[in-house]
Amino acid sequence: MRRRRRLLFALVAAAVAAPVAACGSRTGLLTPLEVQQDAALDVIRHGDALPPEEDAGDEDALPPIDVVEPVDVFNDCPDAGSTLVYLITEQYDLMSFYPPTASFRTIGAISCPATGSCSGQPATPFSMAVDRQGLAYVVYCDGELFNVSTATAACKATPFQPGSLQGFTDTFGMGFSKDLMGSGETLYIASDESGSQSSSLGSIDTTTFRIGVVGTFNPQINLAELTGTGSGQLFAFYPLDPTNPSISDTAIGEIDKTSAHIIAQSTLSGVSVGSGWAFAFWGGDFYTFTAPSSGSVVKRYRPSDGSIVQVAQISDTIVGAGVSTCAPQR
Repeated sequence: MRRRRRLLFALVAAAVAAPVAACGSRTGLLTPLEVQQDAALDVIRHGDALPPEEDAGDEDALPPIDVVEPVDVFNDCPDAGSTLVYLITEQYDLMSFYPPTASFRTIGAISCPATGSCSGQPATPFSMAVDRQGLAYVVYCDGELFNVSTATAACKATPFQPGSLQGFTDTFGMGFSKDLMGSGETLYIASDESGSQSSSLGSIDTTTFRIGVVGTFNPQINLAELTGTGSGQLFAFYPLDPTNPSISDTAIGEIDKTSAHIIAQSTLSGVSVGSGWAFAFWGGDFYTFTAPSSGSVVKRYRPSDGSIVQVAQISDTIVGAGVSTCAPQR
């Protein structure tokens, strides 16, 4: 989940006018903050992705989402069953969440060397993704990107330059997805546009920290958070009405990683994002973290039967979630 500066501003403006995370990793981790120096990551073509219908702007034209099981298992994912979802709170706490028991554990408070501010206040975490080595990527509300160890909560800066690419705002949703060719994975980002503005899909090369553009979402979605799977799928979680996101129903859509087309969508009726949101995939299900009031609510969406169940609630406000592509796929 992420705290929305523009969302909060819009709510305040409305009140005046009318009298108001996607990736965790294994428990066996690398040395804290050891960054893998892999070759530059490429956006791999989703060979079996179908282009959207001509009238894809109508959500009824899209089929419901489906989760594809991977045909093989990563050699470096021996303990997928113990993989955790990692969370970051507005209070700077790094936590883990274990879906089978819906239990939380506080790892520690992060102390990132943030230099900026948001709305006159010190910058806070906005979104998070975690690679399969247990290294978290946390973007702050001012666009600074940090690496955080999921073992110790230790934090360090990255060379990433906020606002370095036209069409991408300082803030963005993020999540890793396994490449469809080879054993690598890619960090995808969704530009944080609200209202009727066009939002885009991109990726960050975690070696050079440069942004690559995939394309504009089609049909358009806004304010999206991302999560990926070990089979190479990429999903987004977003409000269906970006002009009233805090009260709108939400949806999970599957994204074609080569075109930014939304190729499937399932509506989550009765699930609104509130003031911020995140989500993660684990064991064939999706877990949403939303803040409709104080604190955060965790709900499980099961695409196999369409059920939505609340599994946990926490007093802290979760502003980022991530799960490794090593997580169980069923």
